[in-house]
Amino acid sequence: MPKQLSLSERIIIERMISKDYSFASIGRNLERSASTISREVIKYRCFVDRIPLPGENDCTHKNSCLKNSICDDVGVHGCYGYRCKRCPEDRICTNICASYESSQCPLLDKPPYVCTNCSMLKQCKRNKAYYTAHRADAAHHKSIRNAHSGVRKTPSELRAIADIIEPLIAKGQSLNHICATHLDELGISERTLYNYIDQGAFKVRNIDLPKKVVYRQRRPKKVLTKLEYQYRQGRTYEDFKSFMEANPDLPVVEMDTVKGGRNKGKVFLTMIFRRTSFMLIFLMNDGTQDSVIQIFDSLTEILGVSLFKRLFPVILTDNGVEFKNPQALEHTRTGLSRTRVFFCDPQASWQKPQVENNHRLIRRILPKGVSFSPLTVADVTLICCHINSVLRENLDNKTPFDLMDSKDGKKLLSLLQLSPIPPDEVTLSPKLLKR
Repeated sequence: MPKQLSLSERIIIERMISKDYSFASIGRNLERSASTISREVIKYRCFVDRIPLPGENDCTHKNSCLKNSICDDVGVHGCYGYRCKRCPEDRICTNICASYESSQCPLLDKPPYVCTNCSMLKQCKRNKAYYTAHRADAAHHKSIRNAHSGVRKTPSELRAIADIIEPLIAKGQSLNHICATHLDELGISERTLYNYIDQGAFKVRNIDLPKKVVYRQRRPKKVLTKLEYQYRQGRTYEDFKSFMEANPDLPVVEMDTVKGGRNKGKVFLTMIFRRTSFMLIFLMNDGTQDSVIQIFDSLTEILGVSLFKRLFPVILTDNGVEFKNPQALEHTRTGLSRTRVFFCDPQASWQKPQVENNHRLIRRILPKGVSFSPLTVADVTLICCHINSVLRENLDNKTPFDLMDSKDGKKLLSLLQLSPIPPDEVTLSPKLLKR
């Protein structure tokens, strides 16, 4: 039996009251106690007129009353000419008037606490009360919402929470990352923390948080192209899906580039492992095909062809001009095969969602329009380490570093000199590169 009464049970209460059943009979019918029914009616009954405040004139004749000079000491203090209900001496006329009749019926203090079956209902001028199932149900749900709304922490508890989150948010950390690393200290959920910030409980505002974006559901559609260029032959997205159906165990790496300011300059080459969300970032002098091929050759030299082939067996990228020499990307300078490259459909970046989403983390540190020219390889390595140290909700609050636990993954991290950052030191804001 649920603790709270349902709307259907309240409808039964309303109908049985109208038929003059006792609370005990109603309770037996609903398998509830009589006191439960009694409390329900008293709490949610509705009065026709509002209940007067303490000391307020609640006489049923108040509106039509013309009496004056009912006090014994009339005339000396100038109360002549005033109605007693508007006494200038602030005297309460209901205490001395013989015609006073309270608008509050004393029968409403006894069961059934409403006027539904009263024999004097039609001629009675007093304030009336009724029990209505739908109003009672609405009032009940409103009381539950109000009970769970608002900030339910003391000022000292809020200050303790603020001392934890404010410096970390200033570093660009997300609330998910903060809650995952300080859940026991905060004592509230991520959703509650968002609600408190919305209500202004902290100095932190929504504008200080990473952008809250809701992506609308995309319609699955076939993107048609007028021409299938030579570089896409056998490497389209349909070819990629067919290849993965035949080789479901092979890991997929998504690849893209990130540009700085409008002027020509240094460019990032980004590669992300779908299974672990671990993103590699490489600094290129420009966004040309030769620069991308040079990164592939350098990475092959560091890892060796065999390890490169195990780590990057399938690469999915877009149709950027820098990737339009797939033969050079798929093979070493000596002609050894090292990977398979496939291309998304034109204007369909959603086909490689992970690398696109992770670019948002880069943009927190390097906003659009900021030139990459001053950056060094050490700066890019630092950015890579901080981004991959963020706890992800879709990874069960683990970091990409945590999931790179295979033998090949650990070897990759070692050779590229990548190491995790402690949770509270993770910074995803321009402050990271301030010298």
